[in-house]
Amino acid sequence: MIQIITPELRQWLIEQVNAGHSAESLLGAMVTAGWERALAVTALDAMLAEHARTQATARARAQAHAIEQATAAAAQRPTGAGGARVPGPDLTLSPRQIDAGDRTVDVIASLATPRVVVFGSLLSDEECDALVAAAAPRMARSLTVQTRTGGEELNPDRTSQGMFFARGENTLITRIEARIARLLNWPEDHGEGMQVLHYQPGAEYKPHYDYFDPAEPGTPTILRRGGQRVGTLVMYLNEPARGGGTTFPDVGLEVAPVRGNAVFFSYDRPHPATGTLHGGAPVIEGDKWVATKWLRERVFE
Repeated sequence: MIQIITPELRQWLIEQVNAGHSAESLLGAMVTAGWERALAVTALDAMLAEHARTQATARARAQAHAIEQATAAAAQRPTGAGGARVPGPDLTLSPRQIDAGDRTVDVIASLATPRVVVFGSLLSDEECDALVAAAAPRMARSLTVQTRTGGEELNPDRTSQGMFFARGENTLITRIEARIARLLNWPEDHGEGMQVLHYQPGAEYKPHYDYFDPAEPGTPTILRRGGQRVGTLVMYLNEPARGGGTTFPDVGLEVAPVRGNAVFFSYDRPHPATGTLHGGAPVIEGDKWVATKWLRERVFE
């Protein structure tokens, strides 16, 4: 006797499977309908195996499509929890390395909240040396932005020396800025000029936020030049023997200053809820050189 599963019967069986009915109950229904039990077992097994393969293929295709969409969205520009677009690397597929154009950068560690990423080998040894050599003759006591007036001031919490390179000032700066823009998916002209800082033994920068406090009267003046800061990249140009790490007190994280490496963090709104309170721990032995790049919402003039 030849018995086959017709398209109608197959559809009915699939509907019963999706509704949660067991194979044994389906087998009983087929026997009741006149199927020989042995034939029913063989036909039902074949149908269920085919259905499982079809479902698995559909799930795989859906997952691949979702990954493609997520990758495309992340590559355009990441979006923070507060809804604002923020810079950041594309870590959708958990890469170990990222192509930054002229250099491959390692991904050492990442944290979701706050959004912190530690990069390895962002700068070469030669680039670190060149930045220090170019900055050293121009160093002066570091200033901070005065949010009450929109100007700058000496801050007792910041005991380093520093200087700024103009954006695109020379071929070295231009090359590094292009690399950063590709790595963080953020336009070069949305960044402030690179600042180089020098911390001698005992020097530090106590915990602070990099965004501009909206409650301060000088903030509207500051924001005219490119909007809020939305991301910070700190690049380590040398290695102090002890101390000098970048700390994130709210989450108990400290990033060691390793030459050529960098730490990036973003903040989608000017609020402590971003968890981006950070500081430069005191240098205990040796000295520390870093280069900092702040990224803005819009073109920075």
